[in-house]
Amino acid sequence: IMRLLASMGAGFDCASKSEIEQVISLGVSPDRIMFAHPCKPIRDIIYANDQGVVKTTFDSESEIEKISLHRDAFQSVIRIRADDPDARVPLGLKYGAELEDVPRLLKHAKRLGVKVSGVSFHIGSASNNMDAYRCAISSARYAYDVACSLGFEINLLDIGGGFTGRFNSDGNVDIGQLASTINTALDKDFPKESNVAIIAEPGRYFAETSATLFCPVLGKRDRKGHKDYFLTDGLYGSFNCMLYDGQIPSYSVVRSPFLEPVEDDKTFLSTIWGPTCDSADVLYKNVLLPELRNHDWLMFPNAGAYTIAGACDFNGIAMTKPAVFYRFS
Repeated sequence: IMRLLASMGAGFDCASKSEIEQVISLGVSPDRIMFAHPCKPIRDIIYANDQGVVKTTFDSESEIEKISLHRDAFQSVIRIRADDPDARVPLGLKYGAELEDVPRLLKHAKRLGVKVSGVSFHIGSASNNMDAYRCAISSARYAYDVACSLGFEINLLDIGGGFTGRFNSDGNVDIGQLASTINTALDKDFPKESNVAIIAEPGRYFAETSATLFCPVLGKRDRKGHKDYFLTDGLYGSFNCMLYDGQIPSYSVVRSPFLEPVEDDKTFLSTIWGPTCDSADVLYKNVLLPELRNHDWLMFPNAGAYTIAGACDFNGIAMTKPAVFYRFS
């Protein structure tokens, strides 16, 4: 995915030295990279500077002071808080300057000689709240006006990410009404004559539908008619998204072609477990499933975002590097 996006001229939002290294290894020019973590280790800032990465973000005086050590190298972006209370993962709890703090932060940047050239926000992951985007863009305009009044030349607005990307009935991936809502708000607060470049961070949009996860049943148990099934992946692996990203993955049964065909579709109350020894490693409790056998499968679509990226190999079970098969369809 990254190679394809790089070849098509996309820019990259990186959160660490390691991510910058990975992107540069693809031949991406440093001017297409934003070091968009609002709280970075100084060693990572030094590395970004050495590589020629120009854009970076801040939301605190502490970060401004770190950036000021290399103030001539960076064009900084102030990240403001802009929340969608309905987002699957609200990010404003952790990052983003409160609007009332924006003048103080920008004045501090001015005193230390830090160049500020942009405004950014992220309303939260998997958001569909139209008002949240309108309010966020309006807040960004406020930060833009404050920055301009202090003599900064603002030429960039980053509207963040969190866009979902699911196939619709026509087989297209779209973000629905969000696009027109965002464009209308941008036309109002950042019209073309403002000469502000608009960028976004649509990682989930590009990645989500790119993968389907198949988990074979590796064990089963019957407890007084209640069925327990144990899969090869769980909460410590690709399903960490259920804990950290609020996802409830859909699934369907895929029968093994190496077992006898099954005609009986009777369902039973069932629990689906992950493979580790932790009793908290449970995906679904008391769901209705047909009787499964070892080597039948459960298929989980839309598994390309926030799955193996957060996995670990707890209990020594290799969940961070599942077998990957590419299919052109």
